[in-house]
Amino acid sequence: MTVIRLLVGSVYGGALMTARAVARALEAEGHPAIVLENPELADVAGTEGPLLVCTSTTGQGEVPPNLLPFYLDLRDQLPQQPGRPFGVVVLGDSSYGDTFCGAGNLMEEALLETGARKCGQTLTIDALEVLEPEQEAVPWALEWASTWASGPTGQP
Repeated sequence: MTVIRLLVGSVYGGALMTARAVARALEAEGHPAIVLENPELADVAGTEGPLLVCTSTTGQGEVPPNLLPFYLDLRDQLPQQPGRPFGVVVLGDSSYGDTFCGAGNLMEEALLETGARKCGQTLTIDALEVLEPEQEAVPWALEWASTWASGPTGQP
């Protein structure tokens, strides 16, 4: 069965805890999942299956340090991922205004440049409104998994 790779960007651990909860829920529904805490381009290149970005946003809308090398390599090397399904869960703080959940936008743009196919809407979780992001991320991820699996090309 196709493995879902969760690409994690986390500074204080909230996105990592959320990704782990999502992975457990996906696996319980029969979707094998791998949480990549320090993803590298090699973790994705030469593999198949959907990608799920689960990241917080740092500073002024930036990608967290543990996800930044992956993001930069993705932008620099543009490994083609035609039609590869992906989704984005991003944690942020709406008091930052225009940069709210900016890391999710950056990751989405980078993946689209590789030809990957976005499935579903990005889930933005506002720390000012949600204390336990996994409570929103888990149901969203289960719905997302059914979306890419039943998409126009089915499972890759």
